[in-house]
Amino acid sequence: MRKQCLRILIAVLSVAGLGAAAKGQSLDKIAVKVPYEFVVAGKTLPAGNYTVDRVTDGDPRALVLSSFDNHVSAIFLATDVEDSPAGKDEVSFEKVGGQHFVSQIKTSEHVFTIPVTRSEILEAAARSNSGASGEGRSGGSK
Repeated sequence: MRKQCLRILIAVLSVAGLGAAAKGQSLDKIAVKVPYEFVVAGKTLPAGNYTVDRVTDGDPRALVLSSFDNHVSAIFLATDVEDSPAGKDEVSFEKVGGQHFVSQIKTSEHVFTIPVTRSEILEAAARSNSGASGEGRSGGSK
């Protein structure tokens, strides 16, 4: 009887361990290298290697962009989250007045649209004499 209880206990612990390992793989987590200074959620971040991840599993709109190298991070909300066909992970930027603003993040699971506010654009335009706008992308991998 004691041996049987021990076997059941080991089986239960093994299954629990597998569940914890599966939970450790984060949904929508990507790594990306950004070659220039950029703005997200009103915060200017330096060029470097970044990871994008969900803040919690409960709200898919809440994301965190962080750099271990630069010791910086920003938490922000996507205005729109759509299912994504498997494709290339990337972060898209909108360039306004010489500054790059994060505008979209694509993972293998979702496409996140990030709002670029009017106040951010006006502030960027005030810092630069050129009013040219454009777009840029920075690819990444899991």
